Amino acid sequence: MTSRERFLAALACQPLDRPPVWLMRQAGRYLPEYRAMKEKHSFVEMVRTPELATEVTLQPLRRFPLDAAIIFSDILVIPEALGQPYRFKETGGIEMEYALRSSEQISRLRSKGVHQRLDYVAQALARTRSELGNATALLGFCGTPWTLGSYMTQGGSPTESPAILELFQKDRPLFNQLMGILTSACIDYLKMQIDAGADAVQLFDSWASLSPDKDYGEASLRWVQEIIEALPSSFPVILFAKGKAHQRKALVQTGARVISYDWSVNLAQERKLVPASIAVQGNLDPEILTMDQETTQMRTLELLESMRGHAGYIFNLGHGLTPKAKVENVQTLVETVCNFK
Repeated sequence: MTSRERFLAALACQPLDRPPVWLMRQAGRYLPEYRAMKEKHSFVEMVRTPELATEVTLQPLRRFPLDAAIIFSDILVIPEALGQPYRFKETGGIEMEYALRSSEQISRLRSKGVHQRLDYVAQALARTRSELGNATALLGFCGTPWTLGSYMTQGGSPTESPAILELFQKDRPLFNQLMGILTSACIDYLKMQIDAGADAVQLFDSWASLSPDKDYGEASLRWVQEIIEALPSSFPVILFAKGKAHQRKALVQTGARVISYDWSVNLAQERKLVPASIAVQGNLDPEILTMDQETTQMRTLELLESMRGHAGYIFNLGHGLTPKAKVENVQTLVETVCNFK
């Protein structure tokens, strides 16, 4: 069985001898070869250049026997394509060119032709697909409208008083207008990724926790469901809603094929509560990869043992790899999963 076949079988909740493994943010600053490229090219330049994005995507695959590659890009390419550029500050963190607040600003967003302006992502996916062949799965991704809107209305990373929540609570028609624009852009963008060769896509609702539980369905999940329903029938979508595992029924109702969990929940218990037809993904604490190899192996084995016998399981982190992750720990993690029986 190839890595790609293993991954697709897990998506279909078929029994496997071991779970497939890929890691959120698996390409990036923890790799010396990535840091070497970063000395010559900015992050945004690498994202926008298909040859460079392909190279960064493949870097971890050359080191580790991962079952899936996830295209190197960023969720903020959609706001940029709509007319709101982003950048990474020298002091760390994200900064948008401006904060999106008024109806005039929202009306000026360039909602048509988003997928043409993001063709560089399609080119990177096609190049990566060609390099991988059919042996390894290839994943695309996108931010949810709620999470994208969180950055756009804040003008950067959201704070404890998020502008997106204020917009939702005080001006629902304008909020819905923004979400409608973002939902349409996400649909076009994900369809483009599917056409370019992605085997599955992941929707990141990284700022799901900004929404009160009582409002989460209207604030975010109704738009997620609209996106999934617009994609080709039965195409596998992975949904990551950080901090919202307890809303499992609503998450399942979006139509996602896989629910991805952060590290704060007991994944084995969640597996029992989620329908058998829905796969689960996660959920090792990324901080473990900053410790030592023995701890990494022990905690990885603990998670694997807890999921033993459960079909439809994809091993992953509970959030993205951090720059402080140690390469030898990532190697230990992947080898532990690949050798698990």
